[in-house]
Amino acid sequence: MTKLKVKSLALMAFVATLCGCSQLEYLPYAADVDGPHDINTREINRLQSSGLSLPIKIAVIGDSQGYWDDLDDCMRVLQQRGDIDIILHAGDVTDFGLAKEFKWTRDIMEKYGIPYLTVIGNHDCVGNGEDVFNYIFGPENFSLNVARTHIVALNTVALEYDYSRPVPDFTFIENDIRAVNALNEANPGSIIHTIVLMHSCPFDEQFNNNVAKVFEHYVVRFPQPLCCIFGHEHRWIEEDIFGDGMMYYGCPN
Repeated sequence: MTKLKVKSLALMAFVATLCGCSQLEYLPYAADVDGPHDINTREINRLQSSGLSLPIKIAVIGDSQGYWDDLDDCMRVLQQRGDIDIILHAGDVTDFGLAKEFKWTRDIMEKYGIPYLTVIGNHDCVGNGEDVFNYIFGPENFSLNVARTHIVALNTVALEYDYSRPVPDFTFIENDIRAVNALNEANPGSIIHTIVLMHSCPFDEQFNNNVAKVFEHYVVRFPQPLCCIFGHEHRWIEEDIFGDGMMYYGCPN
């Protein structure tokens, strides 16, 4: 037997061994993940038809990336409380943007039955993570109305796109403001609170700080904005960033 044949057989045996032991993963960044997908859309429909009324209680989670056991413990505690109406995840559900990381996060949060909404973080954009995020969770900009409260979630990780895309998307924001204000004009008092969810806040390195003041100009045009909630910093933050009364709250990881 020639040396070439020996090497070929050895390589084939090595590959077969790895495949048999499930040591090879086909395209870890692939977006074709099985199981529930377009979850934000599903949860928006669920919440808007839930009949929830004020007061509601919202829990916020941020930057669970890689901490699967901690996320599971957190979700178990929230379920055991029995008083949480909505969970908002402020992004970075993954560490490396891998499809399996998105799936692990989704599967943990799915099993506890509490409505949850998720915004994209900078780690979620690694590789083709944005495509996987869009498949599993849905568009990175979305909004809903529940219990007379408008919740708007925004992609704010401009650095991940080299400023080649409109992040934040002011067209989306402007259209959303117009729509919710029109609803209030047609049915006064329909919306009495607005909460803005994002991963990075103005003046963070991920944010497009050339438009930070423009962003605030738009945000305060929502009906009775309560606060902006963000993650990314991995620590508790409570700050009136622009000195105009709009509070920004950073959620620890």
